[in-house]
Amino acid sequence: MADLVKDMVSDVIEGVLKEILKKTTGRGTTRRRKRQTRSATSGRFVRKTARSKAKTAKPARKQVSRRRSSSNRSRQRAR
Repeated sequence: MADLVKDMVSDVIEGVLKEILKKTTGRGTTRRRKRQTRSATSGRFVRKTARSKAKTAKPARKQVSRRRSSSNRSRQRAR
């Protein structure tokens, strides 16, 4: 009798684990796709060449100073 209960419980647990694992596998974050540039004349998508990629490189953005938090301000006052 105890063996029968043990078998039933282990079968239920096995089934639940299989179902959980089946649902979780293969799901990653979706990657954003960049918009493709179109040709002005034909309207088709334009392939990016190595030269055009190097030409369109932008300089780094200027770093903006962040506001200090209230705890940092009170820490400076205590000095």
